[in-house]
Amino acid sequence: MTPRCTAQERDIQAPHDQAMRWFGCVGVVLALATCASCGSPVAGLPEAATAAGFTATVEGSRQPAGDPPPGMVWIQGGEFSMGCADPRGLPFGGHDAMADARPIHQVRLDGFWIDAGTVTNAEFAKFVAATDYKTVAERAPRQEDFPDAPPENLVAGSIVFTPPSEPMPWNRAPSSHLQWWAYVPGACWKHPLGPASSIEGHDNDPVVQVAFEDAEAYAAWAGKRLPTEAEWECAARGGMAGNRFPWGDEFCPDGKWMANTWQGSSPNENTGADGFVGIAPTGSYPANAYGVFDMAGNVWEWCSDWYRPDTYARAARRGVVENPRGPGESHDPQEPGLPKRVQRGGSFLCSEQYCARYIVGSRGKGEVTSATNHLGFRCVKDP
Repeated sequence: MTPRCTAQERDIQAPHDQAMRWFGCVGVVLALATCASCGSPVAGLPEAATAAGFTATVEGSRQPAGDPPPGMVWIQGGEFSMGCADPRGLPFGGHDAMADARPIHQVRLDGFWIDAGTVTNAEFAKFVAATDYKTVAERAPRQEDFPDAPPENLVAGSIVFTPPSEPMPWNRAPSSHLQWWAYVPGACWKHPLGPASSIEGHDNDPVVQVAFEDAEAYAAWAGKRLPTEAEWECAARGGMAGNRFPWGDEFCPDGKWMANTWQGSSPNENTGADGFVGIAPTGSYPANAYGVFDMAGNVWEWCSDWYRPDTYARAARRGVVENPRGPGESHDPQEPGLPKRVQRGGSFLCSEQYCARYIVGSRGKGEVTSATNHLGFRCVKDP
């Protein structure tokens, strides 16, 4: 049965920032990944959507030849409005204007296959068994890359959400979220919370603790690739235009939870009112109209595009953009010089209090060598 949502269970959540990688007590920064801040009425679209600049989606007509690849669904592409209206003041809209997800602009895509769900632990294990691949989190950082770090701190590991025991005030400094993220030696995809944790019995959970190059390596082995940001959003919208969530505009339609997000006192207590505390198995909630699961909440997902906050402004000047692949390089004014890729979808840590990036058009960003226990991916395939 789908868990039910009550008005009293409005969530507050740990910050949406993809935390720092650093080496224990010395605090040597390895990487920082943070979330990005993201007319006339048209028949069939809500007035608010048309006012924001959305136009009706025109789906493509091409049908692929042959049988579908296992576990993938066909997205017809076509032309759609990409981006996110300012969600502030809307139910479950959060407090961030998400300015980097505007202006709303038109994109035209060829059809493509996409994984119906995120890549799972079982699927990633097959890749590792076939290739003997070691993820970034399983490799010890090199002294030449971090000359100021004591050698004893250069140990393999990754970032783990570590909730405090007490509630925390929300008028906090920008870096205070580091209080509930920790660099944990030994944390990796097989031990997502640290050496004492295991993925045994969690074959169908999304694989996490994967850096960008890890996701790319899996995709290449599988004969696929990572989705572009435009492909990801097209699949997430399910053919609708201006919808705030992959399933529509109601966060809990008919009182039903539709995604794995945070409920309760954040960042210290998740009540699990949506059915899960922490990660949910892939496909635990209903698919959208395209048959794609988990495009909101659960785990963040890597996209192939470099991140820039002005990507959409540049695109809007070009009219309808065909099959965009993103900018040629990354630039984040908040952290110049750190290369970042786009991330999409939000995670089980997201709530309206701090990170409402379960909103389908919103954007995230992540430093390419960073991995966390709420970050995974899915793949696409060209016909």
